[in-house]
Amino acid sequence: MHGGGVTVDGTARGETISAGGLKARADFAVAAAAAHADKVDKDARFPAEAFKVIREQRLLGIHVPQEFGGEGASVGDIMDICYLLGQACASTAMIFAMHQIMVVILARHARSSDWHKELMRRLASEQLLIASSTTEGQSGGDLRSSSCAVERTGTRMSMNKAATVMSFGAEADLIFATARRAPDAQPTDQVLVALSTNECALDPIADWDSLGMRGTRSAGFNLHGAGVADQVFPQPYTKIHAESMMPVAHLTWGSVWCGIAADAVARTRSYVRKSSRRTGGAVPPGAARLVDAMMSLRGLRALIASQLRRYEAAVAGKEEFDTVDFQTAMNLLKVRASQTAIETVMSAMQAVGLSGYRNNGEFSLSRHIRDVMSSTIMINNDRIIESSLPAAMLMEVPKLLRD
Repeated sequence: MHGGGVTVDGTARGETISAGGLKARADFAVAAAAAHADKVDKDARFPAEAFKVIREQRLLGIHVPQEFGGEGASVGDIMDICYLLGQACASTAMIFAMHQIMVVILARHARSSDWHKELMRRLASEQLLIASSTTEGQSGGDLRSSSCAVERTGTRMSMNKAATVMSFGAEADLIFATARRAPDAQPTDQVLVALSTNECALDPIADWDSLGMRGTRSAGFNLHGAGVADQVFPQPYTKIHAESMMPVAHLTWGSVWCGIAADAVARTRSYVRKSSRRTGGAVPPGAARLVDAMMSLRGLRALIASQLRRYEAAVAGKEEFDTVDFQTAMNLLKVRASQTAIETVMSAMQAVGLSGYRNNGEFSLSRHIRDVMSSTIMINNDRIIESSLPAAMLMEVPKLLRD
């Protein structure tokens, strides 16, 4: 992207999104998100104003293929918008990211289903908002295991799920939920089901009064869903998770966290410059930490850009999705991106000092810190590292630097 922001990867790929008009449309959404970010955070409410503009700018369906009425925007384009929104309001950016993950899944894994193809057309024309329900009471953050099951009766199906964390579920038009294929299926024999909230009942079981990411409204519900059997995705969830859910989630979430860090660095630079002018060129105490923040931000951008290229290679068939190396790299992207984003914001805080510690003011980094701290526990990093350990034990250490 050009203009007010910096691309996630710093390459000419941003020219594509600018040429297609997405950048200008995204700027309207960013402005609305920024204008209401503090109020969204204070009241822990859904960023309705930002999503009104996002719908008006028809950004919810940009990834839908053109044959179904969308624009065929790339995952990289989505990441750029997540990055820009992350600089304005992290909750808005994270909701947008979560929605787009579901759109990628719909576009990649349901082409053989007439029901889902019609849903893509509706998504593009009506600008539907999609939430996901993958977290469950007994399995916690283990996305690859379900307790609830799809129950079929003739052409109808139903499911009941203890969705202990479901972001913006009460505001969504659709919910994509994981479940066991059937009541007698194993916990890991999962499917993904597209549920219309018109045919769902959401009974609250947990409120959302959190430290950060307050506008995501990630409350808990008992989800009671029903519909026709065709609403079950044609491909198994194990394939959906490996090829889309996990890698696209970590790429888009990383872009959101990178946006938070980028705005923290931008505020820090402004603070140091303003302080230097006021003191005749003398930098404030801790200003040297700005260098740390800028370098870690640069490293974070490079990390996300490299993994985007790897994902794009896999989509193009140049790399296998199901290899140990690919899956481990995409899993650890989340760990490294979250840790680096936190390091960047904390370095910025050290540079700004008390002005950053305040909850208000031009240089406040309070919201940035609280929002970015969610990154390591949003699917706990320790869980990811533990699950990656068996694969790491099989991988050999390269003998040469460029192996």
